[in-house]
Amino acid sequence: MTHPSLLLNDGQQIPQLGLGTWQTPDENAAAIVSIALEEGYRLIDTASIYGNEAGVGTGILSSGIPREEIFVTTKLWNNRHGYDDALRTFDESLRRLRLDYVDLYLIHWPMAHRNRYPDAWRALITLKNEGRARSVGVSNFQIPHLQRLLDETGVTPSVNQIELHPYFQQRALRQFHARHGIVTECWSPIGKGGDLLREKNVLRVAQKHQKTAAQIVLRWHLDNGLVAIPKSANPARLRENFQTSGFRLDPEDIALLDGLDNPKGRIGPDPDTSDF
Repeated sequence: MTHPSLLLNDGQQIPQLGLGTWQTPDENAAAIVSIALEEGYRLIDTASIYGNEAGVGTGILSSGIPREEIFVTTKLWNNRHGYDDALRTFDESLRRLRLDYVDLYLIHWPMAHRNRYPDAWRALITLKNEGRARSVGVSNFQIPHLQRLLDETGVTPSVNQIELHPYFQQRALRQFHARHGIVTECWSPIGKGGDLLREKNVLRVAQKHQKTAAQIVLRWHLDNGLVAIPKSANPARLRENFQTSGFRLDPEDIALLDGLDNPKGRIGPDPDTSDF
């Protein structure tokens, strides 16, 4: 089973469905990544702050799958935003992953009050020019943060990885992305705590298509041209999440899920006010 990829603004391709590894302990990461790759996942997302880059790298290297077939993402943490510091941090991530390059390197949060993310972005541009990060982007950036990068460097991020699910759809930000050729990648794509998976309209669509609620929500992401990175350490759930090909939602199904949007639906930190 395979899923389509999306074309990034730098000519690279990113798989539309991947594995998120937030909260996956390093000692478990290799096994989980190996299972995911065996199931057909080809996008693996980690970050330096997750503390599991070594395990993720082991899972990738032991999979037997050619490196060029796996899209690997990692991220720069908030306390390393200086230009030189960002370059050193990237080197540390590569060493832990035991890879020669990553497919996507992201600034994890803007931390705008610290006013250093433009320096970090210049470092990522250098890494891309060197070929050690095939693509570069950001995570949790709002429109003003993105606009500042465009204004100061002229280099557009390939990806903005943000919280996005039917309860919190970030339509204005997605429209900005579309205007500038930025791919929207979604963390917590099926929400948190199972509320979304018990939502009556989601269950109605799931019954119609004879799919699980999680599969319906993930299909909503794919049909909307988004990249989704659900996380799970459960092999059965990994398999369930990946089995979202072979069907599409009807327009009326998408309309039902679109109607769940709530401006107060954010479950994670607010990028404008968070400080960590």
